Amino acid sequence: MKVFWQLGWFFKREWRRYLGAMIILVFVSVFELIPPMAVGHVVDGVVAGEISTELLMWLLAGMLAIWVVVYLLRIVWRVWLFGAAAELGTVLRNRLYDHFTRQSPHFFRRYPSGDIMARSTNDVKAVVMTAGEGVLTAGDSIITGVAVLIVMVSQISWQLTLLALLPMPVMAVLVNRFGRRLHHTFTESQAAFSELSEVSQSSLSAVRMVRAFGLEQHQMNQFNQVADRTGEKNLAVARVDALFSPVIQGTIGASFFLTVSGGGYMVATGEISLGDLTAFTLYQGLMIWPMLAVAWLFNIIERGRAAWTRIDALLQEQPDIVGGDTPLPDTMQPLTLAIEQFKWQPDDSFALKDIHVTLPPGAMLGIAGPVGSGKSTLLQLLLHLTQLEKGDIRYGDVSIAEADLSSWRQRFAVVTQTPFLFSRSIAENIALGRPDATQAEIEQAATLACIDEDIRQLPHGYQTAVGEKGITLSGGQKQRISIARALLVEAECLILDDALSAVDGDTEHRILQNLQQHQHTRTTIVIAHRLSALENADEIVVLSHGQIRERGQHRQLIQQPGWYQEMHQYQQLEAALEADEEPRHD
Repeated sequence: MKVFWQLGWFFKREWRRYLGAMIILVFVSVFELIPPMAVGHVVDGVVAGEISTELLMWLLAGMLAIWVVVYLLRIVWRVWLFGAAAELGTVLRNRLYDHFTRQSPHFFRRYPSGDIMARSTNDVKAVVMTAGEGVLTAGDSIITGVAVLIVMVSQISWQLTLLALLPMPVMAVLVNRFGRRLHHTFTESQAAFSELSEVSQSSLSAVRMVRAFGLEQHQMNQFNQVADRTGEKNLAVARVDALFSPVIQGTIGASFFLTVSGGGYMVATGEISLGDLTAFTLYQGLMIWPMLAVAWLFNIIERGRAAWTRIDALLQEQPDIVGGDTPLPDTMQPLTLAIEQFKWQPDDSFALKDIHVTLPPGAMLGIAGPVGSGKSTLLQLLLHLTQLEKGDIRYGDVSIAEADLSSWRQRFAVVTQTPFLFSRSIAENIALGRPDATQAEIEQAATLACIDEDIRQLPHGYQTAVGEKGITLSGGQKQRISIARALLVEAECLILDDALSAVDGDTEHRILQNLQQHQHTRTTIVIAHRLSALENADEIVVLSHGQIRERGQHRQLIQQPGWYQEMHQYQQLEAALEADEEPRHD
């Protein structure tokens, strides 16, 4: 019953519906006690020849009316109860989603997406079943069972009642043992389902790569192995489930055997009448559900307890990133980076060290450097996706550690090298950050991102569905749609993280020209490997091994010996060779 205590916060919240359902159940149980007693009197009256046809018809009509009332009341209380349980599912999913959005990248490295999906679906379903079917089973079985036992003891025979209950302790011991086994096997089956979900999700996400490398059979074999393990775990659960029913059926059979044997003897000796025995067996029939419910209740509770343990493990994960409550100024402010040092792990080498940059409002900062130089780490610190321990990042006079987390991130619009598009229309993807944007505003942002013409050539224009992760679009089109999305938000700081790598040089130039025309309204940070994207930057910093090795403007850096000059000369030579080869292909 521990899971009921763990869900106590929800029962307190929905106490009216649960209490109302229990009150109606009490009335239902009382009404159900009347027909067996009436049948017993009818049997005794018929045996004694003391009941008239008219009285018999009235008794039958009364019992029919009671059954109709019980039927209607059961509908009402089940609607209240299961309605509350359905609300629990909504509450848990909302809490989980909100919890996930506040987690750092470390959380998602510990919990793969397939595991998260399994806990958010299968485990939530099991907990909802506990709050619905579990409460129903517990309430109905306890109230009905106690009410029937009271009537059987007080109105018929306590000796016969005791005789009928003799098999119950054996059933209780076995059911408790099976319940512990079920908890263990169900936990393992849910973990196996998480693994299956993760394999399915990763395989479908990488379906292009799988086909490109001809790995279909390999992936199929891997999936079959995981599916087989999941099936074995589920079969283990089914085996334990199968143990409950024979125990309950055997207990019911033994109870009825003792009742008929002992009751027949008591009728023969005159201790009870035939009508009393008939009523007792009818009451015992009402006890079948409580006895069956005991096994079903243990089953539900153990499933729910195992599922809640897995859900609660996620909810107990505290966010690594916790913002302050200081609001940011309404006007554009300088952005100051003063990173003394940063390590991903205590034993790692420095990912960043001695990074000091001040970016005035409306300025453009270029960031370059070889792979692994710390550019992505710098971006994660700037967006407060990971915690900076030594140093500070400030927006005006407000430190990143003191600023409201949501308000801080809203000041930035980010376009990554591998943008993500949702399975919606192009217009909806562009308007993701501003759902209330007009069509004219969407088209204006697309024009600035040099994607408007491409969109209009599609079959349905801006209403064209892009498919899963934008699968119907090219890499350059996806990047430009993402740029349009960022421009529409009109954030104070636009970050392009190698966001022009998939477009040609002419398109890159036009996009940067469009951005420069609106430079006074936003601060821009451009991270790029293609140095032509940094030509108009007010300042460029070149990172190497987490430190600033070069800094200055484009025309200064190409004159100074170093990585930037070498990379610029290489890219110039590469462009010249490509231009020289074009006529030959014609």
